[in-house]
Amino acid sequence: MMENDFILEWELKKIVCKNIKKFRNESCMTQLELSERIGISHEYIRQLESENGQKDFSFYTLYKLSVVLNVPMGNFLKLD
Repeated sequence: MMENDFILEWELKKIVCKNIKKFRNESCMTQLELSERIGISHEYIRQLESENGQKDFSFYTLYKLSVVLNVPMGNFLKLD
């Protein structure tokens, strides 16, 4: 991969994580509720939504978020 590919990947992950928080808030769900419903730790959700936190997630985690939040997976990649 070229260096620019890594920058693009990081930016995409930031967009997805920002949208996780947005869709969670629109669903009136707390981080704890979301974590319990998809079977991951509250700390992991907190880090995903944090500006400087964890930005790695699996495709399966994104799928579970999509189902629980009732949001098409493609919407997690959309810029506001």
